[in-house]
Amino acid sequence: MGSFRDSSVLIVETGRTTIRAGLGVHELLKAPAVEILARVGFRQVTGESSNGIDTNGKQLSNDSDVSRLPSSPSRLPYHSNPTAKVNDYLVGTQLDEALATGQEILISWPFADGDVRDWTQAEALWKYVIFNQLQIKRTQNESPVILSMPAGLSRDLLEQVCQLFFERFNVAGFAVLERPMAQIYATGLLSGVVVDIGYEQSDISPIYDGFILQNIRTSTAIGIRDCENYLANILRSNQSVMAAASPPDSPEDSQTIQQFLLDFAQHIWKEGLVRVPSDGQTADVPEDEGVTDIAAVLVAGKEKAVIETGMKKKATAKASAAEQARAREIEALDLVTVEFRGQSITVGKERHRFCEPLFDPTLLKSIQQVPVNNTQDQPLPLQDAVGLAVRQADVNQREYIWQGLFVTGDLGNRVKGIGIALQSRLSPYIPSNSEQPTDMQPRLIRVASVPEYFAEFREKGDRLAAFLGTSIVAKIIFNESQVKSFVSKPEYDEKGPHAIIEMSPALF
Repeated sequence: MGSFRDSSVLIVETGRTTIRAGLGVHELLKAPAVEILARVGFRQVTGESSNGIDTNGKQLSNDSDVSRLPSSPSRLPYHSNPTAKVNDYLVGTQLDEALATGQEILISWPFADGDVRDWTQAEALWKYVIFNQLQIKRTQNESPVILSMPAGLSRDLLEQVCQLFFERFNVAGFAVLERPMAQIYATGLLSGVVVDIGYEQSDISPIYDGFILQNIRTSTAIGIRDCENYLANILRSNQSVMAAASPPDSPEDSQTIQQFLLDFAQHIWKEGLVRVPSDGQTADVPEDEGVTDIAAVLVAGKEKAVIETGMKKKATAKASAAEQARAREIEALDLVTVEFRGQSITVGKERHRFCEPLFDPTLLKSIQQVPVNNTQDQPLPLQDAVGLAVRQADVNQREYIWQGLFVTGDLGNRVKGIGIALQSRLSPYIPSNSEQPTDMQPRLIRVASVPEYFAEFREKGDRLAAFLGTSIVAKIIFNESQVKSFVSKPEYDEKGPHAIIEMSPALF
């Protein structure tokens, strides 16, 4: 079969809480053109309950198989409505506008469990992305689709997805890719451990030689929401923040204050103002106090930088003692002024504590706004979840897996040093001073990242790794006839939904 035009290929990345999509694969791979929250809204009517139970107290049915749900189901809301049609759901800007005007809307997150909670809601989201945002015409759809989804989905579910895309969206071809594989492909590696830090939980996927080790894949119920709650609680001791949250001349109620703090905590990390310290103390790198080798400076072409540094030092020397003292205070306290909702708010080093719950979930017990689990349900610290997962791999696989520790998810690139911070806390899982070292024993852990040569993904590649990796695979499978890893429309007509299993070697 002939290859598809690069411009017609459709890439859709579906995560637990976000969907990203783009049309076309080019010589220079592009960042996603569409990014929406993976949620739908349903206008609440009189007599309808908001907890998924009808007015007669009967539990509403769910189209997905509950037995497939993970042991730690999502806390994000889900409301099933068996009579709802695809067009009954609000998605994207329609939903945002309805919420902004204060309408009574039932929110559902159909992918939050890493599965498909409701097929009608899932179809509403994908339909919005493909036909509304990317302007694909269903009757003239010549686009093949590659869909990345969470790992470990059942064959039955994947067959249903395949059927939906062919029969409801009229796609020209269909392929599916597990998200961890897309993420590791983006780094240029075939082995490693992908740590995908999500909103509610973090997924850990050890990968060896191009295949996910499904039997040791795991997750820990700690995520970005916990970090936001934790930082919001810490910010209560910051007078500048609290004055902005509840001005003395017009005090706010406790619920409004809490929401302000949560929104501000989210704003801080999304603006890249958080840095995660490594395990143990780190020394600051001192500034160069002087230049003695003039010839070396000239050879290196750094004379302009040296002159500018000298002028800066002279200007600083002329500053008043008070200005210098203030500068030293700001540097020591690591103060930054953040513009938020028309106000200038000063925060200090406390913002760098944002990720502490990832490494020590017990810190959340003292926060009233965060549900406290029983001791047996206490989520594992991220480093222990990763270390124990990799430890279950065969001895001869571990060394290769540890060569690619890749931390991804929405925190990637926005929170500085998170990969190094996790690496430093994993040292107990690497044998040290072994009396009988062997070639199979891992000696160190390497932090992986998306290469800089993906120009469109610089400064954001680790966060968008799933989309980038999916784009890379799309460029290969839809253009090289010797590699057959997708289902064409004629093949679907002949074999039906099961064709997706036959065309996906990783699903055998």
